Amino acid sequence: MTTISVHATTKRERIQALDVLRGFALLGILVLNINDFAGPEATHDIPYGAFTGPHAAINLVTFYIKWLFFEGKMRGLFSMLFGAGVVLLTRRMEERGAGPIAADIYLRRNMILVVLGVMHYCLVWHGDILFDYGFVALLALYPLRKLSAKTLLVTGTALSAIVATWLGMVYVGSLHNIPLQHKAAAVAEHQRAGVKLTAEEEQIQKDWKKAVEDHQATPASIQKQIKEAKVSYLQGVMDRSADFKDTFFRVHIILMSDNLSAMLIGMGLMRMGFLTGELSFLSYALTALFGFAISLPIYAVGIAKTVASRLDFIEIDKWLFAEYYITREPGMIAIAACIVMLIKSGRLRTVQQLVAGVGQTALTNYLATSILMQTLFIWGPWDLYGKLEYYQLNWVVAAMWSLNLALSALWLRFYTFGPVEWAWRSLTYLRPAELRRPLSETQSNSLFRQTDPQNV
Repeated sequence: MTTISVHATTKRERIQALDVLRGFALLGILVLNINDFAGPEATHDIPYGAFTGPHAAINLVTFYIKWLFFEGKMRGLFSMLFGAGVVLLTRRMEERGAGPIAADIYLRRNMILVVLGVMHYCLVWHGDILFDYGFVALLALYPLRKLSAKTLLVTGTALSAIVATWLGMVYVGSLHNIPLQHKAAAVAEHQRAGVKLTAEEEQIQKDWKKAVEDHQATPASIQKQIKEAKVSYLQGVMDRSADFKDTFFRVHIILMSDNLSAMLIGMGLMRMGFLTGELSFLSYALTALFGFAISLPIYAVGIAKTVASRLDFIEIDKWLFAEYYITREPGMIAIAACIVMLIKSGRLRTVQQLVAGVGQTALTNYLATSILMQTLFIWGPWDLYGKLEYYQLNWVVAAMWSLNLALSALWLRFYTFGPVEWAWRSLTYLRPAELRRPLSETQSNSLFRQTDPQNV
């Protein structure tokens, strides 16, 4: 009888290129998440009143950098790498002769992730992505893992360009608000001409007035949001739990294509060797050039239009959100290409190793960041929620990055996995993983070792 070897992938089997990409994406996600941790927003990652006053210039530069290089791209890159991990996980198990039970391992792995995501959402922070990753993986990714790279790339791109874009516009109101604005303008013209309004036109006026009020930032509305955020921990858990239930269909079902499209692209890029540095340097350079040529000009114009409108919600819908996925995919792939080029060049190796350490302990770092940010802004004695200016959040991000990089490197000197990764692996494989690093083990300098596919 043939013995099947089933165990978590060892340190020597890691492809550090994927760890560098994952670590970079994880660090970059905080650049956007910090806005939600730190205070109320006019809308998704759009700051209240940041472009007036003495710090308007630095706030504007921060706004441009965030939207050109981070907004959507980091989360998309993280989702890409999760999809790549599905290909790698099942491939490694089949190579070890564990193919017949790969589905069991895969199922447990993602069921644990779903549970962890719900706990993170309800107990810590409503911006969780772990539940969505595990949920999408359970519903869709396993039967798609052996499709060709071309099929995966085409399907993921089409899903993003068509379905995700359409759903994104529905989600932020573009498909409703922009036509409503035109109808309201026509009604106002009738009213100025002395034409008696119909019941339908009066309803249009009411709907438009409500839409404007809902998107209008006033000192009272800002203070209301701040007060709602600063509730007791128990009340916060109850509020987040109710929110998870109430928004489940709208967020986790309707917007499933947001994550699925990037995951399919990641699976395709993994199968073709793009994410592990197997293509030519010229291929990555051309990919970066074309990706940025698409994403940067569109958003540069969009940001300028948005700022010129003084953050009018209709202009935000038209110039930032309607093009969201058209810019996200080219941008995230271009960024990935630049990182792989850096890895292939062999430069900044110490920095790469530090970032790779964050990638190896991505799940621990992700959860720890949420806990620390919530403690800093909401739970702790500092009471900073809503008190820092837009540009000042950069210093908080830099401090958190320093902790991520330093503590990950220190931990990995003595241990093989991050603490949460260790628990995840142990539960997945139904046996305790070896946590303590053997004293004789030395860290390889190779940047292209086979990665642990269980990383998020």
